[in-house]
Amino acid sequence: MNMTPGELEKWLDTEESRSVGWSGGSKKEGPEGGESVGHHQGRRIVEIKHTRKADLTDDDYADMRKVVAYVKRHLAQGGPKEDAKTSRWRYSLMNWGHDPLKD
Repeated sequence: MNMTPGELEKWLDTEESRSVGWSGGSKKEGPEGGESVGHHQGRRIVEIKHTRKADLTDDDYADMRKVVAYVKRHLAQGGPKEDAKTSRWRYSLMNWGHDPLKD
């Protein structure tokens, strides 16, 4: 994950962020109604990043392992050769706290 909590929070507030992601048949409930699994996970990442390390729970660590696995899997797939900047692939990864185009 290469996005700061502030960058991720700002991204999650965009229409592009809400436009992608898998709902698994039903959307999770968020502050603004239904949301995709990835969008929900992005909010969870921000919450965890604002938690002191000493206060992290086993559930927090399990969620972070899930995030690392997701990012690793999707980066291995590679993104589109054209229009990567506005691709659903990039937007989905960004919901999980990783911008593949960020240096």
